[in-house]
Amino acid sequence: MTEFSTAAQPISPQQHDVEDTLVETVLASFGNADDERLKFLMRSLTGHLHAFIREVRLTEDEWHTAIEFLTAAGEITDEKRQEFILLSDVLGASAQCIAVNNQAYKGATEATVFGPFFVENAPRIELGGDIAGGASGQPCLVEGTVTDTEGLPVPGARIEVWEADDQGYYDVQYADGKVFGRAQLFSDANGEFRFWGLTPTPYPIPHDGPVGMLLEAVGRSPVRAAHLHFMVSAEGLRTLVTHIFVRGDELLDRDSVFGVKQSLVKEFIEHPPGTPTPDGRDLGNRAWSQTRFDIVLAPSGT
Repeated sequence: MTEFSTAAQPISPQQHDVEDTLVETVLASFGNADDERLKFLMRSLTGHLHAFIREVRLTEDEWHTAIEFLTAAGEITDEKRQEFILLSDVLGASAQCIAVNNQAYKGATEATVFGPFFVENAPRIELGGDIAGGASGQPCLVEGTVTDTEGLPVPGARIEVWEADDQGYYDVQYADGKVFGRAQLFSDANGEFRFWGLTPTPYPIPHDGPVGMLLEAVGRSPVRAAHLHFMVSAEGLRTLVTHIFVRGDELLDRDSVFGVKQSLVKEFIEHPPGTPTPDGRDLGNRAWSQTRFDIVLAPSGT
């Protein structure tokens, strides 16, 4: 692959001075900020932004295109769709922010991207309940435990789960207002949990907007590896936002938002139609799957 180079565009010492002076002037403009963290963030952001513009010798047409892109991202964003999260995701910024803020700690479960489809106050189900809510897809039994990094069970941990149907859509992407594929439940006295959901399937992130146009322009697929979302919280422990992925999925090495981590890839055991379920659930003559996800939470503040 040939990399585009600006080496053929020599910059005179006088031009360097002009550009350096501008950077110094802009950085100095943040000097009166009372919030030291904000001052640091704005100076760092400004420095990197100017460095990028200077490195690539950004043209005015390219600058206008970028502004139009960001404007379009704002216009398509609403209470159900956050195009800027999608943009952050496909640039790997979301994954990097998660990595920075969830440092490895004594075998704690790895975090990954949040995604744009979490909804507060999902329906509560009891242990062994069904999150699918009538959505289409293959039934899947998910079981596991929640422990701390010392191996002690965490009773009463809030476990919020959400996923797409087998058509690749979350409930909020439909216009009928029906809630499906999401719920919250709590671990029992032994830290154990179990619920029925749907076997995850690959699906594309929304790609009918500016982020989709960007992916198409650079030859990237919008499709995500099959996954099931979790957010797990308990007093005194670091809240975990993560997914589990399906072993054998051919998209594991090219997830469109860089969310896959090998520790989160799980075996989903397929059972043929008529196979009895552990809890005696009547699935009729339907195939189903089963997986296990044992969750380890780090102490808060780590």
